[in-house]
Amino acid sequence: MIEQSISIERMEQAVNLFGAFDENIRIIEQELEVAVVNRESSLKITGEGENVMLAVKAIQGLLSLSAKGEAIGQQNVRYIIELVRTGNEEKIAQLAGDVICVTAKGRPVKAKTIGQQKYVDSILKNTVTIGVGPAGTGKTYLAVAAAVAAFRDKQVNRIILTRPAVEAGERLGFLPGDLQSKVDPYLRPLYDALFDMLGAETYQKYVERGNIEVAPLAYMRGRTLDDSFIILDEAQNTSREQMKMFLTRMGFNSKAVITGDVTQIDLPADKASGLKEAMRVLRDVEDIEICRLGEADVVRHVIVQRIIKAYEDYENAKNGGKGKK
Repeated sequence: MIEQSISIERMEQAVNLFGAFDENIRIIEQELEVAVVNRESSLKITGEGENVMLAVKAIQGLLSLSAKGEAIGQQNVRYIIELVRTGNEEKIAQLAGDVICVTAKGRPVKAKTIGQQKYVDSILKNTVTIGVGPAGTGKTYLAVAAAVAAFRDKQVNRIILTRPAVEAGERLGFLPGDLQSKVDPYLRPLYDALFDMLGAETYQKYVERGNIEVAPLAYMRGRTLDDSFIILDEAQNTSREQMKMFLTRMGFNSKAVITGDVTQIDLPADKASGLKEAMRVLRDVEDIEICRLGEADVVRHVIVQRIIKAYEDYENAKNGGKGKK
């Protein structure tokens, strides 16, 4: 057993680090099998030598985030513990990057993981970005934040959000209302993200002016989209023809982000995913980048990470260690 000390300069840093009811410190203690005690202006960490070393690196990383004004929560703690465990603690400095957008309630939107930071950088740098990853990695939310930021900065005149309505056949017919009412349930995640960024009133104002459009993918056929920030969500459920149709809608001074999760394809078994084909066809095309987000980039409840990991392990075991086919 060894003990190490870390000095804390300001009390607010300690409060941010410990979290509500000391939940952050308890995670460090449980994950790294150490004891952390606050004594006056320092923290005392005791435990086995290697565990203490990892805990010190994790706490120092969290304190550096706190010094940059980041609120420390369970997601930050678990992510930084994973970085130090895998010997990637130098990457902690890349976190707490620039604010992408400020929501209607004044909350800054930032990338929370290294993978998310690369994804945001790709969106800013490239004309077309393909973001692929499991649920909860912020693919859609960060893309909408970047779109709103570009719109506010007058880089584009329109935001267009679209996704395929996979069940666009007879099932929609049983829903009440006109066609827009029937497809709205499929577009709800996009509405939610826009409401969060802009507020319901501002969103409605821009919709009426034609600056914002949320529509099923079928509505894109035959159009040329100039001066637009276009987001195609749930792209794993596009057919080959739909994906090619979407990609060829691009006009001058436009940017596109395509998001999807290739483990959640809802197409019939005999129909190939347009997203999977696009990833193969476009991987070497200039000004197009494919960003892969993973389990470590999940920023929802920790149980989501565990669910994703359990499914990955199950698929690997089922396919003899070859992953999902």
